[in-house]
Amino acid sequence: MLDGDQTELDVNLVRAHFPAFASHELKGQAFFENAGGSYACRFVTDRLARFYRVRKVQPYGPYPASVVAGAEMDEARRRISAMLGVAEDELSFGPSTSQNTYVLSQAFRRLLQPGDAIVVTDQDHEANSGVWRRLAEDGIEVREWRMDPETGHLDPAALAALLDERVRLVCFPHCSNIVGEINPVRQIADMAHDVGAHVCVDGVSYAPHGFPDVSELGADIYLFSAYKTYGPHQGIMVVRRALAEVLPAQCHWFNAADPVKRFTPAGPDHAQVAAAAGIAEYVDTVYAQHVETEAEPVDRARVVAGLMRRRETALLEPLLAWLRDRPGIRLLGPTEAAGRAPTVAVELDEPGEAAAARLAGHGIMCAGGDFYAVRTLKGLGVDPSKGVLRLSFVHYTHEREIERLVEALDREI
Repeated sequence: MLDGDQTELDVNLVRAHFPAFASHELKGQAFFENAGGSYACRFVTDRLARFYRVRKVQPYGPYPASVVAGAEMDEARRRISAMLGVAEDELSFGPSTSQNTYVLSQAFRRLLQPGDAIVVTDQDHEANSGVWRRLAEDGIEVREWRMDPETGHLDPAALAALLDERVRLVCFPHCSNIVGEINPVRQIADMAHDVGAHVCVDGVSYAPHGFPDVSELGADIYLFSAYKTYGPHQGIMVVRRALAEVLPAQCHWFNAADPVKRFTPAGPDHAQVAAAAGIAEYVDTVYAQHVETEAEPVDRARVVAGLMRRRETALLEPLLAWLRDRPGIRLLGPTEAAGRAPTVAVELDEPGEAAAARLAGHGIMCAGGDFYAVRTLKGLGVDPSKGVLRLSFVHYTHEREIERLVEALDREI
C-alpha cells in the first residue's frame, strides 16, 4: 500500500488548479454538467496558450521552435501512456472518441470476415455502439448484450450466453453515461479472451473519476475523451500492440509502419496534443500535494484515482438519498454510491431539458436530453424524446455545491 491510499483529498488545493473557479463570469454557478465536459486545469490551459503564442509552427523540424513543439507533443504521449500503464506506441490521439471508434471500426471492417460475430450493448453511448453495429452491412453478426430493463445492470452471465468461438470483438462501457454503474472490466475481458475475442472498452464516463491501469484491466482497446478529463478537446485511445499489429492501418500508406500513426487518418492537432501533457502534470501535482512517497506514474495515477473516488462517493450519497426519497422521480442505475460514478440520470414526468432550464435559474449548470444514449434510454423504457435530467460532478465539486443542488431540486422538482 502506498502512502495516500487512505488520505482524503483537499478540495481547496485541487480547485486552485482550475481557472474556472476564479472566473468572474462563472461566479455563483455550480457546475453539474461534468459528464459533458469538465473544466480544464491550469496546466492544460497554460500549455495550450503557450503553444499558440510561441510554438505554433510545424513540429519536428530542425529550427528551435519546431524542435520544442515536437518535444511537447512527445511529452504528452510519454506521460499519458506511462500514467495508463501502457507503451508509448500503444497510444493514439484523435479529434474525439467518436472519431477514434469510427476509425477502429473501419480497420475491423477489413479484418473480420462474414460469419464472424461481435457483441455490443444497449448500455453504451452511441460512439461505442453505432459504428460497430454498422459492420452488419458486411455480413458480420451483431449480438446485443442487453441491460436489465429496470436497473440498467449488465449481467456477465447474460454475456456468457452470447460468447462462442465466432465472437471476435466485445464492446462495452467501463461506465455508462446514463446508468452510472461501474462494470467489472477485468472479469468481462477475461470472459472474452477465453473465446479468443478482443475487447473494446469505452472509458469516457469512467476516466474523469480516475485513470485506470489499462494493463491491469486487460482491455485490448481503451478509449476516453481528454476534454472530460480536465484537458483539451481530444480523444485518447489505447490499442495494445498485439492487436494494433494485425489491424489494417488507417493512415496514409507511407505512415503505416509508424505505430503512433497507424490509426490517425489525418494529421494531429499539434497544440491540443501538446496541451494534453497538462493532464498528467495535474495528476502528478495532486499526488505530490497529498503523498510524500515516490512512485511510478501508473501508481501515482492509481493513488489519485483513490483520492477522487473516496471524495466523490462521499459527495454522491446525500444526493442519492434525496433522489431515493423523492416521489415522482425514477433514479436510473444503482441507488447507492458504492459501485457507481457520480453521473446521475433521473426520469421525470416532464422533459429533462425543462427541468434543467428551471434549475439554471438557481445557478445550477446541468442538462437534459438523451446524451447520445438513445438505445440506453429505450432499453430502460424511457422515451428518448423526453429524455432525462442528468446531474454529474467530479472530485473538485464542493460540499456547498451539493447542498445548493439539493436545495434547488427541492424547490423545482
